[in-house]
Amino acid sequence: MFFKSENITLRALEPNDLEWLMHLENDETYWHLSNIHQPFSEYILKQYIENAQTDFYEAKQLRLVIVYQKRSIGLIDLFDFDPFHKRAGVGIIVQKEYQHKGLGTEALKILIKYAFDYLKLHQLYANIGSYNTESLKLFQNIGFSISGTKKDWTLYNNQKQDEHFLQLINPNDN
Repeated sequence: MFFKSENITLRALEPNDLEWLMHLENDETYWHLSNIHQPFSEYILKQYIENAQTDFYEAKQLRLVIVYQKRSIGLIDLFDFDPFHKRAGVGIIVQKEYQHKGLGTEALKILIKYAFDYLKLHQLYANIGSYNTESLKLFQNIGFSISGTKKDWTLYNNQKQDEHFLQLINPNDN
């Protein structure tokens, strides 16, 4: 099964995720990770969940809930899917109380296996701020490498920050 490991299950968004998603998406401490600058309304998130079942090839994105011990602990995404070039971006957020337990690594490994073995993507990429050392470590430990740096790309804590572009090439894609 593509969406399960020893400790983690990845699943589609469900209507009963609305309250949890409202809390996660509207937590200001995470906004800098995805360039969000305002809260989402319940109406917008409800519509998002309703439309989340759209086919990956049509929507060009896939958002999955990371589940640990029957609790929703984060989100993991494939986005900006480009079927011609066989690539997609990857994003992940794990709630603070579940970080540093290897759960993000497990979730990312599941998503990579799905992207490479099932979707047959050639590469995955991520954009990570230089200040976000924990995410950089997570992605680099799993095989992503920094292939470029965008200088003074984002404003974080009132300071201009670099953003790294990381890539992981499918080793089985010829």
